[in-house]
Amino acid sequence: FFKQKTAYEMWCCDWSSDVCSSDLQNIKNPKSQNTKVIKKINAKIKFALTGTPIENSLIELWSIFDFIMPGYLFDELVFKEKFVNSTEEKIEELKLLINPFILRRLKKDVILELPEKIERKYYVQMTPEQKLAYKNCMKDVKLKLKQGEEDKIAIFSYLTRLRQICLDPSLVNKEYKGKSGKFMVATDVINDVITNGYKILVFSQFTSVLKKLNEELISKKIKSKYLDGSITAKERLKIVEEFNESIEPQVFLISLKAGGTGLNLTSAKFVMHMDPWWNPAIEDQATDRAHRFGQKNVVEVIKLISKGSIEEKIIKLQESKKEIINEIMNGNYTNGGFLSSLDADEIKELFS
Repeated sequence: FFKQKTAYEMWCCDWSSDVCSSDLQNIKNPKSQNTKVIKKINAKIKFALTGTPIENSLIELWSIFDFIMPGYLFDELVFKEKFVNSTEEKIEELKLLINPFILRRLKKDVILELPEKIERKYYVQMTPEQKLAYKNCMKDVKLKLKQGEEDKIAIFSYLTRLRQICLDPSLVNKEYKGKSGKFMVATDVINDVITNGYKILVFSQFTSVLKKLNEELISKKIKSKYLDGSITAKERLKIVEEFNESIEPQVFLISLKAGGTGLNLTSAKFVMHMDPWWNPAIEDQATDRAHRFGQKNVVEVIKLISKGSIEEKIIKLQESKKEIINEIMNGNYTNGGFLSSLDADEIKELFS
């Protein structure tokens, strides 16, 4: 196979037999430069491989088929009109079109020796000071929305601010001197894991959270590694090797974006998610850094959720998306509304 580390980094071609395969993670966005370049490749036979064929929208499914069978699912505009947010009858038509060309195997069917994965949700009470900060922020957001603030970017910024307060209000307000319910629970969990001689991966969407937690671990003399998107590929590999080869219990703090793919961290038995993300597939990809071939232990996954907050609504959205993704891939899809990206009105409902 011919491999080239440019825009083609994640595809390979056997030029003698006109065969081309692609890692779908790089071509699910039909408007990205990588996608446009890769779809120009001429090959008689094409394969597309992915663990997450649908993350956010049915358009990702269209983009996949546009690579392996251009035109089979019509052009993008026609596909949107026919199937996105469409009727059950139209979705049945889509299932009939795609099912003959999809081979789906679950991890448990392929890696029979893979230990079990146990997921637990910890609903964490915010501290009184934290609750007050959250309440004041929500009050301010609702007032702005009532005054007609409908800019999608602004709404996302409000959501981000609320999510940060759920973690630690000091991430939003440097003058905040109170405590954080999540940080207290997270440090307790980490202490228990380390005391029992295990390793743990800790994921967050916010690097500021990881850096603050790292300072806490240093003060407690708990060994840790840190990884985010700013770290070079060479250094990334070195950090991962050091973590896996060490026999000492320690913590690996990883940003959700940096830890989604390309890491093998099977030396860890525990995984903790500090904050929920909209798409369950992204969290699952991060968790699978530990729950993969080579893992010898049952993997325990801990998800921290601030009780009575925006995070509980995010969890509900996650469950809806997870059900829909499974249904369409298993042939039981019944409702297409949630597959499209959230619009401004849907996002505003999160503040209700």
